[in-house]
Amino acid sequence: MVTQPGPATARMLPEIRAGIIEHARRDYPNEACGVIVGSGFAADGGRALRFIPTRNEAASPFRFLIDSDDLYRVTIETDDNDEQFWAIVHSHTHTEARPSPTDIGMASWYPEALWVLVSLAESEADRETGEPGIRAWRIIDGQSFEVTLE
Repeated sequence: MVTQPGPATARMLPEIRAGIIEHARRDYPNEACGVIVGSGFAADGGRALRFIPTRNEAASPFRFLIDSDDLYRVTIETDDNDEQFWAIVHSHTHTEARPSPTDIGMASWYPEALWVLVSLAESEADRETGEPGIRAWRIIDGQSFEVTLE
C-alpha cells in the first residue's frame, strides 16, 4: 500500500481555475484537456504558473488524449523555460471529478504531475458559486490520493 505521496494541499490561482472551466465548457460535449505549467512539481513545492488548453485528439465525451502536436509544443516550451508539468487537466462531462480507471492507467505517463479534474455534472457544482467542481489528485502505482486545492 502506497502512503499519501504528497502534496496534501496545492495552491491554484483563480485565473487558472477560470481558464480550466472556460475550456471545459467550450469543448463540451467532449472532454477537454490541457496542462498546468509550474515552476516545479507540486510535490516538490512548485507553484502553478499558467494553464495551457490543448485539443482532445480523441474528440470524445468519454475519454481524452492530449493532441500530439499540442503536447510536443507545450513540452518544448516548458523545457525551454525550465518549468514542469505541474498538472495534467481534463474534464468529466457527466461524472464526478474523480480519476476513472482509464485516468489511473494513464497517470504513469506523468507520475510527478497532479491530475486536475473538472466535472461539468450538475451534482458536482460548487454549492456556493454554482461553478463546476474541480479536484486534484496524485496518482501513484494505481492508487489515487486527493490533494486539497487552495
